[in-house]
Amino acid sequence: MAKIQPLGDRVVVEPKPAEEKTDSGLYIPDSAQEKPQKGTVVAIGPGRVENGNKIDLTVAEGDQVLYGKYSGTEVTLDGKDFLIMRESDIFGVVED
Repeated sequence: MAKIQPLGDRVVVEPKPAEEKTDSGLYIPDSAQEKPQKGTVVAIGPGRVENGNKIDLTVAEGDQVLYGKYSGTEVTLDGKDFLIMRESDIFGVVED
């Protein structure tokens, strides 16, 4: 299996699958499904350099995160879909 190592302050996120059924039990067709906005961080970059100082990322691998609907760049690796985005595109970490 291939591994991807993001650069700088970029993060690789595996999106959570889109909802296929409503709370009332109705099935949603693929064309009407919302883009997921929640996912799991699978890889992080080393951080960014600002004014000569290295700033580490605040998210970690395994974190459940919320991000913008159209954030990141979609990539497919070994048949799985991922998003590569900057840490600033992440709105927050979800703690269950």
